[in-house]
Amino acid sequence: MLTHADVWYVFPDAIRNPELLNDYQAILSDDEISRCERFCFDHDRHLHLVAWALVRTMLSSYANISPKAWEFRNNQHGRPEISGPASAPELRFNLSHTESLIACIVAPELDVGIDVEDCRRDILRTAVARRYFSAREVAAFERLTKDEQAVAFFEYWTLKEAYLKAVGRGISLGLGRFSFKLDDRGLSVDDPKRKPARISFDGLNDDPAAWQFAQYQPTPHHAMAIAIRCGVGKNLGIRLRKVVPSPASC
Repeated sequence: MLTHADVWYVFPDAIRNPELLNDYQAILSDDEISRCERFCFDHDRHLHLVAWALVRTMLSSYANISPKAWEFRNNQHGRPEISGPASAPELRFNLSHTESLIACIVAPELDVGIDVEDCRRDILRTAVARRYFSAREVAAFERLTKDEQAVAFFEYWTLKEAYLKAVGRGISLGLGRFSFKLDDRGLSVDDPKRKPARISFDGLNDDPAAWQFAQYQPTPHHAMAIAIRCGVGKNLGIRLRKVVPSPASC
């Protein structure tokens, strides 16, 4: 049984080998291929292809199951979950992608969520924060300098998205009904002295002590956050893995 969480990430723009891309298409389901073909732009089709090749090859590293054989269903809120084959181990996964980065987390049978964002996105940070963040987060955000806000915005956003994805809900849950407290010492997420983000709830029936959060910076312009419902007093080890999905190695 898996006793840790793995975060697998890939840079899709670096994967252009036609034979490898054909291998990816060969392991996708008919539904995944159909969804891929519905995208209007080549970039989006490529992103979808690599993302689901990552999911399938990654899962096959935990079990003697071919990448093609995995089956998935969506929960009532649209989150993909493993539904087969019958020999599949009890694992949870979550997938996220943004410009030039795809990431997937896999863990034991626990609620997990991951979000990645490209921090170069042109976005009205203060306006979006005031609309979607909690009052506590907005107050903390507006105390920061402009340069600090440019970093903190995506830290808040990825954490909030990771939590929503872990509980299997969309933004309809209400982004303002829970708050994150970030380390206020201005330390990078890669600094071991930085304290992990902490969550609190306003009107949601959830326990802050049951959650583990972690943040990473895979590149200078990407933010990543993960959420794991470990249970009170528990923490899971986390491993980051940069990969190029390879069906032939499974």
